[in-house]
Amino acid sequence: MTQKTGHALIQDYLRTLDSSPGVYRMLDAQQAVLYVGKARDLRARVSNYARPSGHSGRIARMIRETASMMFLTTNTETEALLLEQNLIKQLKPRYNVLLRDDKSFPNILVAKSHDYPQIKKHRGAKTEKGDYYGPFASAGAVNRTLTQLQRVFLLRNCTDSVFESRTRPCLLFQIKRCSAPCVGRISAPDYTALVNDAERFLQGKTTTIQSDLAAEMAQAAENMEYERAAALRDRIKALTAVQSVQAINPKGVAEADIVALHMDSGQACVQVFFIRGNQSWGNRDFYPRLGGAESPDEVMQAFLMQFYDNTPPPRQILLSHPPEDPDLTAEVLSERARRKVEVAVPLRGEKSDLVTNALRNARESLARRMSESATQLRLLEGLADAFELPAPPRRIEVYDNSHIMGTNAVGGMIVAGPEGWIKNQYRKFNIKGTEITPGDDFGMMKEVLTRRFARLLKDDPDRQTEAWPDLLLIDGGAGQVSVVHEIMAEMGVEDIPMIGVAKGQDRDHGKEEFHRPGQRPFALRMNDPVLYFVQRLRDEAHRWAIGTHRAKRAKSQMANPLDEIAGIGAARKRALLQHFGSAKAVARAGLTDLQAAPGISAAMAQKVHDHFNTRD
Repeated sequence: MTQKTGHALIQDYLRTLDSSPGVYRMLDAQQAVLYVGKARDLRARVSNYARPSGHSGRIARMIRETASMMFLTTNTETEALLLEQNLIKQLKPRYNVLLRDDKSFPNILVAKSHDYPQIKKHRGAKTEKGDYYGPFASAGAVNRTLTQLQRVFLLRNCTDSVFESRTRPCLLFQIKRCSAPCVGRISAPDYTALVNDAERFLQGKTTTIQSDLAAEMAQAAENMEYERAAALRDRIKALTAVQSVQAINPKGVAEADIVALHMDSGQACVQVFFIRGNQSWGNRDFYPRLGGAESPDEVMQAFLMQFYDNTPPPRQILLSHPPEDPDLTAEVLSERARRKVEVAVPLRGEKSDLVTNALRNARESLARRMSESATQLRLLEGLADAFELPAPPRRIEVYDNSHIMGTNAVGGMIVAGPEGWIKNQYRKFNIKGTEITPGDDFGMMKEVLTRRFARLLKDDPDRQTEAWPDLLLIDGGAGQVSVVHEIMAEMGVEDIPMIGVAKGQDRDHGKEEFHRPGQRPFALRMNDPVLYFVQRLRDEAHRWAIGTHRAKRAKSQMANPLDEIAGIGAARKRALLQHFGSAKAVARAGLTDLQAAPGISAAMAQKVHDHFNTRD
């Protein structure tokens, strides 16, 4: 008996469905989720798919592939929308709009755990005591703002441990970027006043700050405190410079996100501008993956629900297009924020101008991306022709190792595809094999490839996801390619093309030789665009691997033997180092001396002593 699919299958499900709100899933013959949707009335919504005609090409294709469905009823439509977005994020269905960039946004933290608050960049959970300002569009936007705050308000950015250990002002004091509270160059009340001014600035109250500083400068000059007056003058200049470089400073919008959507040729770009304290804190573009012929309101609603899943929504969200269900969207976002969130499409005035500006940015960003994608596609087609691949690769993985005489050895993997670098797929491999001879590049590559493909075979043996590469590029010649081919054969993965990129004659750029298993090496002509493309791929792998190695080496150089002792945290380590002067002195200390260190109990002193004096 032939199993029903498509319209006939959906028609059967209608007999058991009621009019409750809920979520439905459409699955293919392999039980992979094709689509997740929500409905105020499940029966009415699903009945639309049972119609044999009147669908867009995308919907018709999805219906044909549907081999089964799953349903989950909820109490309200709001619950259904929240559940739908959670399932989309978890399952990543092929026909849903999917936001691929789920990174958190950085904030500025004014840490209040110290008498002299520190100002710093923060990303992640807001667990530290203090006031948070953000989100900012990027780490660069945060760093620029922090630099401005230091110039105007002279706040410290050093850690508490550095602050406590200073005996003289650091360089930031000399270049007028810090008030040196660590050595008493400013009183606690005066420093608190600077912190309050900085927070007023972050809240958008720049006019009052500037007038207050001007009044203080005039008073200092009148009292013939000319050095103080000059310092206040420099701060006013810095504040004026800050205000002049900010391109967007809306007077009538204190806190809002400006979200603009532009769609073209089956692709979409969403530009988000962050307005906080009447100041622009940067913008970010996003390129959600579309399932097919979605309408702008569908894309906008899907984007808002996924974007604000990890990012706290502001009080106002100004849009270029209304979402599919504006009232429900506002209700869900208000529930997440635990306060009212207004979702609006402005038609006139300053708010409309802000949306128009964001929409222009979205249109230009998508045009650039489409142009770059077209160029990238031509390069991939050229790569397929040059290396006799069956089709242009959609996922290229490039591998490289980095070490210094075998120490701090790491492997790196970078990934590229039709849209350029896929940086969230880059991977680092710490070389763990104890049997590998230091400096053995073949052994390192074997470990990296074995770990990579053993994980792939475990997680996706049927190759249902896009995690499997179409091409492997190895930094090396015939030896490396032979080792990689042997590893892949042992693991039963012999159908993925692999190419070794060797330096070639005189190790010059442009004279690279390419090696394939069982074939003679060959080269591309010097001015071939494909050659430059392969060089870029190899150089990016070099950059990634060397950067990983340097970070590991720096960490090992900064390592302290005290870190290896269980129970020795930051406070006890600091107490021991301040008491003895160095880790070597701690290692040489007797048990009685260790017990004399502040905060070190007899039991902890015994543990430290045993760690350094135990003989095998």
